[in-house]
Amino acid sequence: MTGTAGKPGAVEWLASAADDPQACRAEWERSPLGVVLLPAGRMWDVLMVGGLLGYPALDALTGCPERPGPVLADFGQARIGFFVPPGTAARWADTGVRCAGRGTWIVAPCPGRASGGARWLVPPDGSGTLNDPVVLEIALQDAAARVGRRGSRG
Repeated sequence: MTGTAGKPGAVEWLASAADDPQACRAEWERSPLGVVLLPAGRMWDVLMVGGLLGYPALDALTGCPERPGPVLADFGQARIGFFVPPGTAARWADTGVRCAGRGTWIVAPCPGRASGGARWLVPPDGSGTLNDPVVLEIALQDAAARVGRRGSRG
């Protein structure tokens, strides 16, 4: 595998977080669901929020001048995971956000390949680009305000 989404190296970049990157790539090939477990906290942490906030926050991030970092949707698309720099999970204080950092694992689909559940909303580009936690926090606050306004009208 050489990459995905027009960017070489996405598979290699993700697999490099594993203890054995070559075994990780092989597992992606063997897995009927097209997913593997990868450790968080080495190359990235993942901040997970409910889809009600996650999708509007992603919309806000895609409106920024810089391309957002990787973003995952879980099997039911009920939770959205934003890849952020390592160490962010230990410092994140917002309620309603599940944090995957050192000592935790995430389910990751192979970029560029259909999986049996989890899917990339923004696939990794192979460069190591991650979501800026400050920009993400602002996007989540904006999303919460918009959701709150809709809820107060209904």
